[in-house]
Amino acid sequence: MIDNKLARDESQRAENYEAIKSDVKAEIGGEIAADAQHPTPEAAQHIENLAGGMRQKAVDEVVHTGGEVERGRFIARVSQIVDYIFYLIYGLLAIRLMLALFAANNSSAFVQLIKDITDPFYAPFKGIVRSLSVEGGFTLVLPIVVAIVIYILVHLAINGLLRIFVHRKTTV
Repeated sequence: MIDNKLARDESQRAENYEAIKSDVKAEIGGEIAADAQHPTPEAAQHIENLAGGMRQKAVDEVVHTGGEVERGRFIARVSQIVDYIFYLIYGLLAIRLMLALFAANNSSAFVQLIKDITDPFYAPFKGIVRSLSVEGGFTLVLPIVVAIVIYILVHLAINGLLRIFVHRKTTV
């Protein structure tokens, strides 16, 4: 019987505790809601200052991002131009290599045109290594191969630098 009474008292105490807790929670929630609907002038000013600061930060971020997007577009266009120039150089040097490899007639106007166009790009690499030749004039001009490899490395380095200028750091 004592255990039963103790259990009932404990149950009653738990119910009373929950009822009081619920009342306090409702009362505090009501006060917070009332304060939020009718803030004091100081609180309203503080809220407005915070909201204004957040708005300004958002606007600044949009302006900053817009500038970065424009810079990214410009760098992308520069990268496309660089790519085009290097692809043109690769193509012309490859044509010169093929003409030498297949022993093209040096007196041909096309062969002379290709040599004249590619000489500025080929000149720094002339004589760097020996060319391999077989009878009949077929020649593997290894300096052209070296030039193409070096131009590829320079091309990759330039594109890497351009990517560094486009990279955007974000902060949270």
